[in-house]
Amino acid sequence: MQSQNGDVAENSSNDGSYHYRMFNFFNRKFKIREPEPPLDVKMAFMHFSQDGLHMKPSEFRRFMVEHQGETGCTLSRAEEIVNNIISSRHHITRFTRNGLNLDDFFHFLLFDDDINGPIKLEVHNDMTAPLSNYFIYTGHNSYLTGNQLSSDCSEVPIAKALQRGVRVIELDIWPNSTREDINVLHGRTLTTPVSLINCLKSIRDNAFVSSPYPVIITLEDHLTPDLQAKAAEMITQIFGKMLYFPESNKLAEFPSPESLKQRIIISTKPPKEYLEKDHVSASTKLRDASFDDASTNSSDLEGYDSDQDLDDFEISDPKSGSGLRVAPEYKHLITIHAGKPKGTLKDGLKVAADKVRRLSLSEQELEKAALSHGTDVVRFTQKNILRIYPKGTRVNSSNYKPLIGWMHGAQMIAFNMQVRVYMGDGWRLDFSHTHFDSYSPPDFYTKLYLVGVPNDDSKKKTKVILDNWCPVWNEEFTFPLTVPELALLRIEVREHDISDADDFGGQTCLPVPELRRGIRSVPLHNKKGEKLKSVRLLMGFEFL
Repeated sequence: MQSQNGDVAENSSNDGSYHYRMFNFFNRKFKIREPEPPLDVKMAFMHFSQDGLHMKPSEFRRFMVEHQGETGCTLSRAEEIVNNIISSRHHITRFTRNGLNLDDFFHFLLFDDDINGPIKLEVHNDMTAPLSNYFIYTGHNSYLTGNQLSSDCSEVPIAKALQRGVRVIELDIWPNSTREDINVLHGRTLTTPVSLINCLKSIRDNAFVSSPYPVIITLEDHLTPDLQAKAAEMITQIFGKMLYFPESNKLAEFPSPESLKQRIIISTKPPKEYLEKDHVSASTKLRDASFDDASTNSSDLEGYDSDQDLDDFEISDPKSGSGLRVAPEYKHLITIHAGKPKGTLKDGLKVAADKVRRLSLSEQELEKAALSHGTDVVRFTQKNILRIYPKGTRVNSSNYKPLIGWMHGAQMIAFNMQVRVYMGDGWRLDFSHTHFDSYSPPDFYTKLYLVGVPNDDSKKKTKVILDNWCPVWNEEFTFPLTVPELALLRIEVREHDISDADDFGGQTCLPVPELRRGIRSVPLHNKKGEKLKSVRLLMGFEFL
């Protein structure tokens, strides 16, 4: 990288250092410091290894069980891990080694986030309750490559979302220009369409890459009956036995995630049997206006109509005269019915004894509902599904804070979480050595955000480590928690810049209930949520 005044930074790997050219007259040389084990790592190694020099598989197992809380770690599993570490790090002498040395042990803790990551890998919750008992990882306009107004529509973002673990994919389906086929696009915008069949194939190929639990496709349907029938044919042919739908037209209770493993579910508004001529035109008709205006108060919720997404339109069939015919094969595939009750919000939140459904609210509608009808929202979500979608002004595809929705119905307990930030490494492998600073190695610091209910929100920050690609902070922070079930720990590394905005060095967000205690490898991600290849933090987690 060349600085504005023509100075150039040079890298010299032969002597294990970086050279930075200053003002075209002289070089600054910075030694590359290899990471060293923090004191806690050394103490753990000494405590669990009998001779203090090598940690045998039996000793490694005791460390995993007692220090890391991995009570299910067997001796055979410990032997497998130890052998893999030795094989990868000591190709020549691997047959003569009978355990890990301190560097092996440290390397495992810092870099092996597959085994030693911060989050529990196994499913430890009861997955046999109805689907409405769980928080579901949900996408919105999952087909967009960028902003909500002018970006391209593609099946690629759908594949990426599923690979990250998203379980709800939203597709807005519209007739194409000839009205003979089906496109997916964000209606009434400049987004370019993608064919429905490509999106369905992407879902089929990626649905269960990261999780065996069901994938729900929510359809924002703007189709004529003929095209609904065509959509039903595509869905059945592409998904085959993956597709789940009930024998009866309605469910009294949702099935469990366990019973729906490897299955795909359709959720949308059931097609209407007819539409009165006075209420249907030959063109698209916008539904009743949403109460998204910031000035609306709780009394303005009268006459509300649920599920009012920005492009929620009805389309008439020009061939059918005064009303729409029904496509029974399409209606039959709908497992989760999206309700459209007229009347007040309280009416919309009524719980039926003999059927379950999905209700959609915008983030602003939810805030108002939480204030005026909080008890009804909690009662509704105990049996039914509530979907919250971003307000229309979020044209840059930013996210809203989901805590208001999560808070309704949470059981409360309290404890303290202790977080230690030991060190970080890997930036020198993933970034150019002048990426952060043209004249010297970076000055990294770490910011910790506890995001949860209002009483739990807090943030901490480490000191800045100057001129070091492998910063060692070794700082400890305590977070008091009242509702840990809803708490997220957001971690962000920044590079301090005196003259400009601090540079981004990586981030991650960890659900507190899923954190594993002990010394853990925490991989960081870029701004798009993609995992950086080499960058890791070494952190410790304890619950007091």
